[in-house]
Amino acid sequence: MTSSSSLLLPFFLIIFSCFITLSSSRRPLINHPQTNLPKSGFRLTLKHVDYGKNLTKIQKIQRGITRGSHRLNRLGAAAVLAVASGPDDTNNIKAPTHGGSGEFLMDLAIGNPPVKYSAIVDTGSDLIWTQCKPCTECFDQPTPIFDPKTSSSYSKVECSSGLCDALSRSSCNKDKGGACEYVYTYGDYSSTKGILAMETFTFDDENSVSGIGFGCGDENKGDGFSQGSGLVGLGRGPLSLISQLKETKFSYCLTSIEDSEASSSLFIGSLASNIVKKTGASLAGEVTKTMSLLRNPNQPSFYYLDLQGITVGSKRLPIKKSTFELAEDGTGGMIIDSGTTITYLEEDAFKALSEEFTSRMSLPVDDSGSTGLDLCYTLPSDAKKIAVPKLVFHFKEADLELPGENYMVADSSTGVLCLAMGSSSGMSIFGNVQQQNFNVVHDLEKNTVSFVPTECGKL
Repeated sequence: MTSSSSLLLPFFLIIFSCFITLSSSRRPLINHPQTNLPKSGFRLTLKHVDYGKNLTKIQKIQRGITRGSHRLNRLGAAAVLAVASGPDDTNNIKAPTHGGSGEFLMDLAIGNPPVKYSAIVDTGSDLIWTQCKPCTECFDQPTPIFDPKTSSSYSKVECSSGLCDALSRSSCNKDKGGACEYVYTYGDYSSTKGILAMETFTFDDENSVSGIGFGCGDENKGDGFSQGSGLVGLGRGPLSLISQLKETKFSYCLTSIEDSEASSSLFIGSLASNIVKKTGASLAGEVTKTMSLLRNPNQPSFYYLDLQGITVGSKRLPIKKSTFELAEDGTGGMIIDSGTTITYLEEDAFKALSEEFTSRMSLPVDDSGSTGLDLCYTLPSDAKKIAVPKLVFHFKEADLELPGENYMVADSSTGVLCLAMGSSSGMSIFGNVQQQNFNVVHDLEKNTVSFVPTECGKL
């Protein structure tokens, strides 16, 4: 990073998109999947949902921001519900509210023989699920719906099992042989309902794991998941893929959405922390920043960061420390999410940031609202390089300075340069634009997250 208070930003567009859900699992999981996974871990390719589509830069921005804002609104409502109901109020948590549509997809296969499909990857929820036949109500998906009758490794989970008990609320369906039934309701009125089952999952065509608990959904409403054929939760709860594999580390490395050749990656196991060194993809002169993760009993799946403040240029913003604190009732705080498009800051903090940013920019503010972003500037017609203020996030144990392309987005067709951040009420989210070209390593044993500056396209 440069030592000055501003950066020269090459004139190009940066954008990412989003996904978040709330976990419904809180109790210990008793399950021992059988695996043939390599001890060093394994890699999965991630693909953005807008990859390969004939969209202009500004269209990509608008699609991502629309998905992100809808999810943010749903998330805020769900957090309030969780606080109001309390962890033991079974009447109110009968159908927990989750987030919404997703942004990154991974390919995997289910059953024996294995049937390939794509699923949304979500660090903000736990449950793994896909649509299943016979489907009484299902949304459109890009691959055939899974038929459990064709798989020799499929088995229903009994109501007395640890897998069923890991759900915050489950019911026993006598009409389906005493099977454990789940319901997930999403804030946009999408929902999935079905039977909790166990299956063999295959990753990267060769790494298979038997006995993985998943939701076999036969009543699924809404279009919030139509980008894929289900969801893979990577949250902190016991039903997530990470927890069921008994792994303590995972990471993701996200390339720019403009990179049409390189792929983003998900690493599971010890490979997550040593892949950058093994491939030589680290950015010269850059330093890894590591910080502790916080826990929220009301939202046990989320990965919370301890943000202390923000610097724009050379000025530390006059933001109260309590602005980003996780309150005793479980509200507030900042989560890190691989799915949410841009970073959202509590409204007072965003106002302070916007004012300081504008005072340091030499461009007029654009008030057209054409991009859906909260703060934009009008670019001169002959713009090639634009000086922008430095941006540093001060976490409790580390200061993370972002490269300019991780917080500014530009579009020549509309002639605007925008800050890839927005305002929220209550909870803040550290979005994936800010995380691009970092290998973001989650160490669940040490309860830390590390930002390793990386050329993600070289991994």
